[in-house]
Amino acid sequence: MTARALSAISRPDYLLMRRVNRWRAPRWVRTWMMLATRAGDGWLWGMLGIAILCSSAPLRYEAIGAGALAVSAGIVIFHKIKRVVGRTRPRDIEPHCWAHIVTRDRFSFPSGHSTTAFAVALSLGSFYPEILPILLVLAANVAISRVIVGMHFLSDIIVGSGMGALLGYAAYRFVA
Repeated sequence: MTARALSAISRPDYLLMRRVNRWRAPRWVRTWMMLATRAGDGWLWGMLGIAILCSSAPLRYEAIGAGALAVSAGIVIFHKIKRVVGRTRPRDIEPHCWAHIVTRDRFSFPSGHSTTAFAVALSLGSFYPEILPILLVLAANVAISRVIVGMHFLSDIIVGSGMGALLGYAAYRFVA
């Protein structure tokens, strides 16, 4: 792909990044986005897994197995892609005006939080369709928060979310 084509693809990402990084969001938005991004760190999914294991649902072990499979595959895949692509995080290109988050890696593409959130949502939600809408809203909040706090470009979360959703559904089909 030529440099010109890459520039054309990246232009909307960079425009949105600059708008978001300079936006002085209201306090409630900042609180909501920081909570959502922290929820995607893994503790929310772990608590959800424990709650399912403690339930008397007949397919709880299969659901947890599918979730673990989807998340594990997602982690391996997104780490490999991040190293190959090597895309710099938005906050490292232009400082964010209010969010300052420490990360485990320095690469942006694809979003690991989005991948994991949608892998959990689709794998567990496929076993428990009654909670799928709630899981999708939680996953979407985690993904959107990553853009708002300056950790990812919009294309990072779109690809990560799609990848996570595919892995979650594939794990459900494999286990079920």
